[in-house]
Amino acid sequence: MSMQDPISDMLTRLRNAQNARHTDVSMPCSVTKLAICKVLENEGYIDSFSSDGQSKPVLTIVLRYHNGGAVIQKIDRVSRPGLRIYKGCEDLPVVEGGLGVAIVSTCNGVVTGQAAKAAGVGGEVLCTVF
Repeated sequence: MSMQDPISDMLTRLRNAQNARHTDVSMPCSVTKLAICKVLENEGYIDSFSSDGQSKPVLTIVLRYHNGGAVIQKIDRVSRPGLRIYKGCEDLPVVEGGLGVAIVSTCNGVVTGQAAKAAGVGGEVLCTVF
């Protein structure tokens, strides 16, 4: 059976692993998932990530905790296969008054909403993280 929305699956695995207090989580790898992990690592939401180079690569994400609690408090999918959400650079969402991050797929790659605004490009809003 094929997976209809692999990004939602990734976010759900992250959410479930942090609720269960796991140190890391593994999932099937893709280029988009690697780009999302790079943004999450740069913003300090995860410790690290790695991908093995097998025929069916596996992405392993090391989760980050602070003072006994998960760093990612809320992670939600915005755009989905049945309803894509595209925003211009002026209309990109501000998450939790600027405390969170919107992850946007642009023509320059997968970046944060702030980086997309600074570059003057819009794109598909993949998810929000707080």
